[in-house]
Amino acid sequence: MLPMSKHNSNSRRSFIKKALGTAIITGAAPSLMAKPKIIQLEPEPMLTKRYAANDQVNIAVIGMGIMGFNNLSTSMKIPGVKLVGVCDLYKGRLERAKELYGKDIFTTQRYQEILDRKDVDAVIIATSDHWHDHISIAAMNKGKHVYCEKPMVHKLEEGAAVIETQKKTGKVFQVGSQRVSSVVTDKAREVFESKTIGDLILVETWNDRQGPNGAWQYSIPTDAKAGTVDWENFLGDAPKVPYDPVRFFRWRNYQDYGTGIAGDLFVHLFSGLHAVTSSNGPNRIFATGGLRYWKDGRDVPDIITGVYDYPETDKHGAFNLQMRVNFVSGDGGGSKLRLVGTDGVITLTGGSVKIERSRTKKNPGYGGWDSFETFSSAQQKEYEKWYKENYPAEQEEKKVVEDDFRAPEGYDDNVAHHTVFYKGIREKGPIKEDAWFSMRAAGPALATNKSVFEKKIINWDPEKAKVV
Repeated sequence: MLPMSKHNSNSRRSFIKKALGTAIITGAAPSLMAKPKIIQLEPEPMLTKRYAANDQVNIAVIGMGIMGFNNLSTSMKIPGVKLVGVCDLYKGRLERAKELYGKDIFTTQRYQEILDRKDVDAVIIATSDHWHDHISIAAMNKGKHVYCEKPMVHKLEEGAAVIETQKKTGKVFQVGSQRVSSVVTDKAREVFESKTIGDLILVETWNDRQGPNGAWQYSIPTDAKAGTVDWENFLGDAPKVPYDPVRFFRWRNYQDYGTGIAGDLFVHLFSGLHAVTSSNGPNRIFATGGLRYWKDGRDVPDIITGVYDYPETDKHGAFNLQMRVNFVSGDGGGSKLRLVGTDGVITLTGGSVKIERSRTKKNPGYGGWDSFETFSSAQQKEYEKWYKENYPAEQEEKKVVEDDFRAPEGYDDNVAHHTVFYKGIREKGPIKEDAWFSMRAAGPALATNKSVFEKKIINWDPEKAKVV
């Protein structure tokens, strides 16, 4: 390549200077962005009133792993909720439950014994994914209300039976993606529906992690022998293999029992997006990924990226979604949801929703990084005259951060989500994340796995929640 002449070098510097000048005028420089107005959101009131004995909700937990204990702790913060019993296939967790909640609670390794109890009104199901549909259906048929961990089902074909059972029994059924009930999500939906950001064009969302625990390398107790774990009941309809404590305590790493990144975390991202946009889901799915770092015997990827086409509905126009989860994130990880519209952006993190405005111009403009600078002086004057005759003056708008809505200090969307569940039981309050909503989130997530493993595009019917 020939060296750049002094004249050309000066011309390029002049050109870039003009381009930067245009950027500053239009407010693209971050230093000119207005400081956001921080507004504290008011959450829905918790259940605080006293309940009579016959209004008490007696619960039992089936599956006392991390989420079992977590969900139980959250539920016990809700007035009028009483723990009756717990079930787990590892005896050590039953001992731990008695240590925390009293030696008088009922414990068992067989979930059927929980469902047979007349004093149990509702169950929290926090088992491995491959048991979700079986226990949810059995519980509702036994007259129990169900709070089920996500994803609702292990396989795509299992969703219809759960939906039908909820419809048939009339029982309250809620899946545990807590952001659906968050005050932050509610505010984002309000802003989205106000058309503050114009027409939605693109959504970007991710939930990255860095570290062994985030990648599901959970601790395995030293007494994890066949005598302390009911391995045969754990397997259920999964392939029969010899007892392996790693597969039992780190079941998320194996397709036989879990749904990997997509079922654990993509489903959260889908749930949040659908709650904001009132969308039924995408109709075209393509994803790719691989096992890059956590090569510990698992058969699921540690990174997946997906792209999704969302069709136009009466709630929103057609848009595209980019989704990612990376378990090898060198920046420490983090989660975010960005809705990019023609006139602005809504950005959600765990505790805030920020609105930025940057209206798309109608006029094409000229100058800056544009072919206008390549015209002769005479043509530039002629073009300017023509432009002003054909395009009316358009007011310049700076890019501004309008508002930053934040959840109050100490706010917990898990408590909010459990509050919704118990209000549904006591007061027949609305359940946002029922079986139908949950399948419209779990379906695209599981179809993402299908795309990754089969290396192909998946066509999905968001209205009927099935592969087509």
